[in-house]
Amino acid sequence: MVLFRKRLAVFPLILLCCSLLLIPPAPYLSADPEQSAPAAAPSAPPSSTPSFPDNEEARRLMQQTLSATEIQKEIERIAAEQHALEQKTAALSSQAARKKSDIAEKEKRAGAIVRAYYTGDRDPLLTAMLSAKTLSKWFILLDYYEMIMGHDREILAEYEKEYKDLRTTLAAAERSSQELAELRSALEEQKLRVEALHKDINGAIQSSGNPESMAALLEEFTAYWQNIGLHEVKTYFKALSAAMTHLPQFVESRDGVLTRRGMTYELNLKEADLNEFLHSENKLFDNFAFTFKSGSVIATGKSGDLSLRLQGHYTIQEEPMNGLMFHVDSIIFNGLELPDTTRKSLEEEFDLGFYPSKIVSFLRASEVDSKDGVLHVKLTLSF
Repeated sequence: MVLFRKRLAVFPLILLCCSLLLIPPAPYLSADPEQSAPAAAPSAPPSSTPSFPDNEEARRLMQQTLSATEIQKEIERIAAEQHALEQKTAALSSQAARKKSDIAEKEKRAGAIVRAYYTGDRDPLLTAMLSAKTLSKWFILLDYYEMIMGHDREILAEYEKEYKDLRTTLAAAERSSQELAELRSALEEQKLRVEALHKDINGAIQSSGNPESMAALLEEFTAYWQNIGLHEVKTYFKALSAAMTHLPQFVESRDGVLTRRGMTYELNLKEADLNEFLHSENKLFDNFAFTFKSGSVIATGKSGDLSLRLQGHYTIQEEPMNGLMFHVDSIIFNGLELPDTTRKSLEEEFDLGFYPSKIVSFLRASEVDSKDGVLHVKLTLSF
């Protein structure tokens, strides 16, 4: 918190530089809420509240800088994943080559056995056994015949096992190679995106009234986002994810939310009920409101100097567990929209899903929609 206050103290100076470059800025909020306690109102007078410039060009540059910063993080993540996958692919290919070499001799022996049966080379053994003159000789030939047959089966079984193992390794190497190709394609795509953004940003900086001050402003804004802004967004996602784990118990205990119609159930969660639930889970949500409309779930609010707007939608997921999965469509932090790479990263890091089986083990979600202030979920029985 001390680090945060220090950064907020210097932030107005940076934005003052921007006001000299462009037009006078209008106030906008951005700060650090505490998860464990109710968000406090700003103690400083309005004139000292840090603000983003209300000039369209300046805000466009900040938006592009934010996108470039986040996409660069995605590039670094993909590059690290690509490096790990390259090592895995090489190891699998080497392993497959060794297995293929080791299995060559067993393949010859198995082939010889199969040919022996196919060409009738084993028939004399059976004929000799059937033509035995005495019972003792017949048992001796039977033991000999079973020993040979057993040895043949062992060789064939061993070959079959190693052959399946080889095929599994080859398939894994092929999948790894395909994933690597997809990663390389994604990496190139993101590099092109960030290069285009940097080109646009550098051009706008040079064409501004004071390139050095504008560059310094954007550099400070980048540091602010990386050290404070992203942390605060994650704080809210973490709190929301933790609250969602308790939503099934709330639905089960709330009269009228879950109703039965024959062999199906209907879950109708009003936005007022969801807001009451979230406020009871964490004081962080006291200044936030969640709404359901037109297939979307929207959360908006301000806490202290933080402004956040989250919009997403639910879809049905079957594997690995049936449930309602939340997909992030947009996140606007203090008026700036976060790029798709950040939305995807947050969606993967924090589970905001709802799982009906946690209400009743044999319930599964089959339909979902949100409109007119209500989240509608159709549930069916699954035994």
